[in-house]
Amino acid sequence: MSTAYINDKAYEFEAGETILNFVKRVHGDVVPTLCDAPNLDPFGSCRVCSVDVALEKGGGTRKQASCHTPVMEGSYIYPNSESVQKLRKNIIELVLTDHPLDCLTCEVNGNCELQDVAAEVGIREVRYPEGKNHLDREKDMSHPYMTSDLSKCINCYRCVRACDEVQGQFVLSMAGRGFESRIVKGADSSFLDSDCVSCGACAQACPTSAISDVFQSKSVVGNETTRTVCTYCGVGCNLDVSTKDGSILGIQAPFDAEVNQGHTCLKGRYAFKFYNHPERLTSPMIKRNGEFEKVSWDEAYDYIADKLNAIKEEHGADALSGISSSRCTNEENYLMQKFIRAVLGTNNIDGCARVCHSPTALGMQRTFGTGAATNSIDDIKDTKCMMVIGANPTKAHPVTGAKIKQKAMKGTPLIVIDPYKTEIARYANHHLQLRPGTNVAILNMMLYYIVTNNLVDQDFIQNRTEGFDDFKANILKLDIDRLEKITGVAREEVRAAAITYASATEAMSFHGLGVTEHSQGTFTVMQIAELAMITGNIGRRGVGVNPLRGQNNVQGSADMGVQPHQGAGYMDINDPEVVKRYEQFYGVDLPDYEGLKIPQMFDAAIEGKLKASWIIGEDVAQTDPNTQKVVKALSNLDLLVVQELFMTETAKLADVVLPGASFLEKSGTFTNGERRVQRVNAAVEPLPGTKADGQIIVDIMNRMGYKQADYDPKVMLEEISQIVPFFAGIKWEELGENGKQWPVSPDGTDTQILHQETFKIGKGKFFSFDFEESQEIVENAKDFPFILTTVRELEHYNCGAMTRRTANVELLKEDVLIIHPDDAASKNIKDGDMVCISSARGKIDIKAKLSEDVKPGILSTTFHFPEIMVNNITSDVHDSEAMCPEYKVVSVDIRKSKGVYAKA
Repeated sequence: MSTAYINDKAYEFEAGETILNFVKRVHGDVVPTLCDAPNLDPFGSCRVCSVDVALEKGGGTRKQASCHTPVMEGSYIYPNSESVQKLRKNIIELVLTDHPLDCLTCEVNGNCELQDVAAEVGIREVRYPEGKNHLDREKDMSHPYMTSDLSKCINCYRCVRACDEVQGQFVLSMAGRGFESRIVKGADSSFLDSDCVSCGACAQACPTSAISDVFQSKSVVGNETTRTVCTYCGVGCNLDVSTKDGSILGIQAPFDAEVNQGHTCLKGRYAFKFYNHPERLTSPMIKRNGEFEKVSWDEAYDYIADKLNAIKEEHGADALSGISSSRCTNEENYLMQKFIRAVLGTNNIDGCARVCHSPTALGMQRTFGTGAATNSIDDIKDTKCMMVIGANPTKAHPVTGAKIKQKAMKGTPLIVIDPYKTEIARYANHHLQLRPGTNVAILNMMLYYIVTNNLVDQDFIQNRTEGFDDFKANILKLDIDRLEKITGVAREEVRAAAITYASATEAMSFHGLGVTEHSQGTFTVMQIAELAMITGNIGRRGVGVNPLRGQNNVQGSADMGVQPHQGAGYMDINDPEVVKRYEQFYGVDLPDYEGLKIPQMFDAAIEGKLKASWIIGEDVAQTDPNTQKVVKALSNLDLLVVQELFMTETAKLADVVLPGASFLEKSGTFTNGERRVQRVNAAVEPLPGTKADGQIIVDIMNRMGYKQADYDPKVMLEEISQIVPFFAGIKWEELGENGKQWPVSPDGTDTQILHQETFKIGKGKFFSFDFEESQEIVENAKDFPFILTTVRELEHYNCGAMTRRTANVELLKEDVLIIHPDDAASKNIKDGDMVCISSARGKIDIKAKLSEDVKPGILSTTFHFPEIMVNNITSDVHDSEAMCPEYKVVSVDIRKSKGVYAKA
């Protein structure tokens, strides 16, 4: 610490601290600013923050922009001298000569930084003559969300910097010189025609209303703001929801959120209007004679309870099952698995983690003992190398993706392993564009080159792991010629990537569904863990294995016991002592054997062994693979209860539909991909006729004779903390605004980095795996020579049940098929043509989009829209260990659709 003086009084300052931050830390916000923002680098364009600085007491002073000027040892700072105040007033007067003075009718009246600074510096009149506003032009209202009125622009550059520094999109820039300077979008186009990704960072950064949104999110007409957590992906962005009279007006991203620091994507910020969409379910319904009839809650509960009891009595408890939802809170997922186990008496409980990250949990449990991210996203700041495997983070996890992209653009080496040329791959030093389904082969190649180039961390291996000698012997036996041919990636490219990863002092890996949704998904996760162990990249900042979780609470639902082989807290239900502990806690006898996983449930339903299922918030009839099989299974049940927001494809098949509540209408906790347990707070009341999902479960538990208190997240967390070891110190009132990362000790101390001194299983374990071709390829490649892989687009989420009921559908209206131009030419397919894709399961028609983002022979599409039903053609192949479906490898053939062409 060094010393400087503010108004002749000595204070200590930190090395590198700016004058503005120094003064703010000591005296608060006494220095006004216009171009400064909490999540942007200092810039110094407005000079409103100027202060007087002298090198010695009584010496001559100089005006310096405090936002980007570092404090000097022994300097004397005068933040509000008379001359500084005159300068600030003069600057603001000049700004106002080129700014419409329509404050009373402006959307940000009362929340305008220019207005606030003008008042602070004492503007009562403008001495300079009023000139014609040089940006007097029409507003840009072209975009479903983004708006601009550049007559209000003060050329502070905050929007440009937000687009560059926060999102990394570089859409906005300044054109012209002097008085003609102005903000432009793209090549001076509209928001809609530019490459804008609608994240809203520019709108939130703008100090006026020059750039805003259709919700006027910066207006102060709302009378309440509620801090909550986003319902979409596993990043876990914090949101400030503005409401008035029980309605949501707009959403902003809080700057003090540790997860997203004032940033979020278009789904979190803008895609909220589904919550009161006319198509929301608002009454329980029972299907009679093929038609749904609205009924009371009591009638629905009685009907369900009678049916469940009758089936259990005739066929046994294992004829019943449940599928919980990763969009629901931890407390609701805990209640659902408790209901299935303690009330119905079966372990037939599963969730959507089965179809996304179950191989992550199983693979990391086998190698490390814990199936969760080892580090925090914040560690990106300290890493020296990033490896992204089977993930498209800028689309599927946009805030994390933006951080990875920013880090790569600043020079940190990036390795991308993906069959698709993702946006992040364009910034990669090494893009290993492998054939889908060959992850095990290419990671074996990387491990081979690390071993043969003697880049292993021998100390870490010796002290922290076991099984390395056998592992090394198997690695050295690999046939690199064969693996090179299998993957389609040149060995020198793989070697270079392996050396880059292993040579970094801190290397951090991220993986997604392109790793897990394969027949060898669990083995691939274990290889990623082995890459970390063999190089010592575990247990410290800037390293580790970090799965990018799909849905907002995939991590939490698994933590809460939503799987058939482990109860709450991942305790093995095959262990008699574990079963005894659960029995004592729940007060009932429990089954002591594993239940059915989702694919096994479908098989059992078709066979007539499974008679009833209760599904919460999962549209399995659209999102699970081999749709016709799923529909056949659900249709064969005696009772299907679906708890939903909308009449999804699955809900249409139900016998009883129960209207649940969205994340905006209930409270609880979500656990994001970095194990951070955060509070979800209801911003509005549930729509009339609907109930929080947790309360619905409580109601049926009580109706069936099990006493359970009404849904209250605080009470539920108290119960969870008594049975889930790593939740021991989690208390509702102590989570605060940024939550805590588990494990949380009883004294409330949380954990940012796992495995710092030892693994949960003692020593990390090495295994060896040989590549095996997917049975989908083995059995079908001859008749169906192309490989289709499914992905996700930024604008929509999974089956699109929520996003398709927002203005996002105006930005992306349909699923399309990505085809390499060479393949298209060989089939006489042009861009925009309708294409028939066929597989061993069936066929669909979809519009073609030609792109070199995939290699010849590889196709790609999404399954956001039920009109296409892409999963009619996906396969029934699953991961060999965790039974996660293999969405990423589908053998297909293509042809131009007969008589169907794109519109001109």
